[in-house]
Amino acid sequence: MSPRTSKCQTRPTIREIKINKKVITTTLLNPKKVTRTELGKLYPKRWLIEVDFRFIKTVPQMDIFRCKTPDMVCKEIWVNLLEYNLIRKVMAQAAHRHNLPPRTLSFKGTLQQLNAFKERFLHTTKKRLSTMYGHFLKAIVSHRVGNRSGRSEPRAVKRRRKPYPLLTKPREEARNELRRGGTSA
Repeated sequence: MSPRTSKCQTRPTIREIKINKKVITTTLLNPKKVTRTELGKLYPKRWLIEVDFRFIKTVPQMDIFRCKTPDMVCKEIWVNLLEYNLIRKVMAQAAHRHNLPPRTLSFKGTLQQLNAFKERFLHTTKKRLSTMYGHFLKAIVSHRVGNRSGRSEPRAVKRRRKPYPLLTKPREEARNELRRGGTSA
């Protein structure tokens, strides 16, 4: 490795396959382990990954970090991923109990039910907790998503940033500057 090249700059080895007039690029290199047919079946499911990433970032509001140090940001990421996985586990339990595919249940609907049942869970006796959980899972199943097969979305940002400049100095200093009649940018 030359002095200017780091491990982060190495390029992965890829395999390109043409399926149904589309070129699929993958790092799954061994055609005996992962065939063209298998890759062709996986391709339409790629949108689910995009949806999952969106939920991971936006629902627990992980699109903006509140922590300041790298250690705390790392902990914040892990807590958010834990929250996401626990919600997905509850969805999987609800789907299993009611014989449904987990992907047919609404993530946002599950969150709403979790918030609605939160107080009831806190004030329910241990004896009734199992029954209450059954009602909770039934309520989750009532929030379903429609059939989204073959979904394809444009790769474009719909929301635009606000037209305000970034705050590049301490907030107190910017406030004082505003009070003196200057700009806060």
